[in-house]
Amino acid sequence: MAPHDRPDIHINCAVSADGRLAFAGGRRARLSGPQDLARVQWLRADVDGILVGIGTVLLDDPSLRVHAEMIDRPMVRSPARIVLDSSGRTPMSARVLDGSIPTILAVSESCTRTFPPNVTVLRSGGVRVDIPTLLQQLQRAGIRKILVEGGGEVIASFVRGGWFDRFTVYVAPVAIGGATAPPMMRGPETVGDADAARLRFVSAEPIDDGVLVTYLPGASVPGAPRPLSDGASARPPGAPP
Repeated sequence: MAPHDRPDIHINCAVSADGRLAFAGGRRARLSGPQDLARVQWLRADVDGILVGIGTVLLDDPSLRVHAEMIDRPMVRSPARIVLDSSGRTPMSARVLDGSIPTILAVSESCTRTFPPNVTVLRSGGVRVDIPTLLQQLQRAGIRKILVEGGGEVIASFVRGGWFDRFTVYVAPVAIGGATAPPMMRGPETVGDADAARLRFVSAEPIDDGVLVTYLPGASVPGAPRPLSDGASARPPGAPP
């Protein structure tokens, strides 16, 4: 899938020093400090859509809004909330369905559930959302820039598929460990070099008590990537809009 056939995609997440997104069982971990939290709000304010998977919605019930008060920036518009939800499991009580911000639910063609009229439903794939088709649908809908925030299966899908233009990871100075704390990337096992997703290192910058690492897509390797079936540069903190 050529970059011009899809929106510009920035993947961003915060992980522990051992690469975990959350505590045991997926319990939310506040890994970012104040500077990194502000950086994320700058990222959100500069995109057309913020994308997460249904697992993030079920575990964290995020609002996916821009906290403009953290960056002293008046909001002209809010980016759309985009949820990958193949089987339509988003609860009616979820904050992404509160009607305050445009919401797009990406479901499979086999999903028969109906949603409130204020929600845009995009269908692709037989049982699971087909991400390349979804990205083309989003582009046709006027979504030009997307911030992908997780969770692990969604990040793995976009990284393995090569469907991104920038990948930033805030590494917090804490180690979590354990068997059930979710890793940054989940999904198919990487059994050899051909299965590994290649990244190109750009920079590592101190921020708060951790480090922000930036990557671009790397050179392709023999063998097609195995995408999961489901599942702009940041301004410095305090920079003017």
